[in-house]
Amino acid sequence: MDFKRDFPIFKQRPELVYLDSAATSQKPQIVLEAENTYYEKLNSNIHRSAHFLAEEATLAYEATRQTVADFIGAQKHEIIFTRNATEGINLVARSFGETFLKKGDEVLLSKMEHHSNIVPWLQLKEKIGIVIQYLDIDENGQFIFDGSQVTDKTKFVSLTGMSNILGSIPNLKPIIAAAHTKGAKILIDACQLAVHQSIDVQQLDADFLVFSAHKLYGPTGVGVLYGKEGLLKKIPPFLGGGEMIQEVFEQSFTPADIPHKFEAGTPNIAGVVAFKAAIDYIRQISFDEIQKIENELTTYALEKLSRLPDLTFIGPKKAENRGPVISFTMQGVHPHDIAEGLSQKDICIRAGHHCGQVLMDAWGLPATARISLAFYNTKNDIDQTVKTLEEVHKYFT
Repeated sequence: MDFKRDFPIFKQRPELVYLDSAATSQKPQIVLEAENTYYEKLNSNIHRSAHFLAEEATLAYEATRQTVADFIGAQKHEIIFTRNATEGINLVARSFGETFLKKGDEVLLSKMEHHSNIVPWLQLKEKIGIVIQYLDIDENGQFIFDGSQVTDKTKFVSLTGMSNILGSIPNLKPIIAAAHTKGAKILIDACQLAVHQSIDVQQLDADFLVFSAHKLYGPTGVGVLYGKEGLLKKIPPFLGGGEMIQEVFEQSFTPADIPHKFEAGTPNIAGVVAFKAAIDYIRQISFDEIQKIENELTTYALEKLSRLPDLTFIGPKKAENRGPVISFTMQGVHPHDIAEGLSQKDICIRAGHHCGQVLMDAWGLPATARISLAFYNTKNDIDQTVKTLEEVHKYFT
């Protein structure tokens, strides 16, 4: 099936080869229509006015919360809407970290984390004096973990569920188990993982989990933070203002119940409402079908790219234990020149450090080129890319 037909951008730009879905995905027609319908028929603020329009808007907003909860196996009140996954991690670092962590406590990260899962913890280090430790990464993008990295000093663990640089899907279960054995809490950055396979937070047993709508075929400006009910009730609000309170007095206030105590101010209502359409669209296709398509494309891309001269894969070289994200370098050609050469032929990839300078520094890399596939891509997209890469290589060498 040609899924590009569902995405208007490919009708507007028929020559486009879009291989940058890990940065942000394209949006299907049904999502664009859902956002437009909100503004045309439902536009009103939520959780406040008593009139019928506000009630309809609130119901649509809360319907998305239930859809997201069902999507990851959570309870509805365990779903918090943020502006993005970055804000979700910051919320946990501030609200949980400043409440329950103290000077000398250790937070365990990995060297392939996105900056969004490093900088908030560095800020907490500056503020209260926590100690940050890092898991090393092997050549296949798996955590080097034997249990000894989680100690009595480890109070929090925050790890990616799928690398946005390497495409690898690390084994989280032993780390989650080890963290909980020591009484530590764990957050999973599922920004990439949630796009490519189903997640059940009950089976995963993570304490917190974040992902973004815009990578999941939904609008920009919407993030999801899942937290276990007991923890969400214990930690204080992240932001103060309207709609996160029960009562406000001159010298004190009482926060609202979860999840609303973490949703101060008017949110991106239209984006949240449209996100339901994105999840419904994915469910209609099914992750089984999405994984089948993406695995086939990834295998095909790896095989075709491996034939190119002077090309080196960064991370796993096979399709197992990975998503459809492929990083590579080409001897004699800077990744930025690779991206520019492809862009001149309407092929979009990403080049740079991919918000992962810690991994780049650890592996001695200034940058990589990155292809990230989605189920709307085709083998023809890959063939055009490989052909253009051959031309780019000849030009520079």
